[in-house]
Amino acid sequence: MNYIDTHVHIYSDKYAGDREEVIRRTQENGVNQLYMPNVDVDTIDAMLECELRYPGVCIPMMGLHPCDVKKDFEKQLYIMEDWINKRDFAGIGETGLDLYWDKTFFEQQKEALRVQIQWAKHKKWPIILHCRESMEETIALIKEEHDENLKGIFHCFTGTLEQAEEIIQMGFMLGIGGVSTYKNGGLDAVLPHVNPAFLVLETDGPYLAPVPHRGKRNSPEYIPLIAKRVGDMLQKEIEEIAQFTINNANRVFHHFRL
Repeated sequence: MNYIDTHVHIYSDKYAGDREEVIRRTQENGVNQLYMPNVDVDTIDAMLECELRYPGVCIPMMGLHPCDVKKDFEKQLYIMEDWINKRDFAGIGETGLDLYWDKTFFEQQKEALRVQIQWAKHKKWPIILHCRESMEETIALIKEEHDENLKGIFHCFTGTLEQAEEIIQMGFMLGIGGVSTYKNGGLDAVLPHVNPAFLVLETDGPYLAPVPHRGKRNSPEYIPLIAKRVGDMLQKEIEEIAQFTINNANRVFHHFRL
């Protein structure tokens, strides 16, 4: 079986000691494409180095993570805009809103997100949205900005069925990761009731490892564990989960041909 991990920070220094081995095991488990969301200006070089070393496997995106929106966010966005004008990326992200950590720069987070939404619309690239403790706020902002050129993924979806339906109505995908395997993750009450044509798989490695690896470093090789859990919730075979989530991911990233 083949899979796509639509969201993994494989360039992270958490993989510095064994990245090659992790990617080898990942491919042995059938995970053949790793979409890499950027975090800030400082992660660009490491991300592009992964693309260079693993062409066709490690696929870069460009964006500013909401937790990295600080006083210098406009300078960071200026550098990133220069990058997206020089070459293609698979998407804009990871961007979005975060109310879990420091709320000091929440207004700046919204400003930075609106800028990146404009990039995504202009390029007609998908946008990858982080919405930790900010699902309602992120949905509301996307609704304000939404038009036919704005699509993408609500990464690490952990919301309600009503929120899932709002997201799908706008044409966005739900990124399903390790939280789906957690006993109190809540997705067992949501996923059986949503259209599977709007589900994609992700790990968010090195974060949010699925059971039985919870609390340890996450890895893209664990995508089959997430697929198995999604299959159990939807009462579908894992082969079917693999196929429709690949099709969905390819629809999202259709503009970026390897």
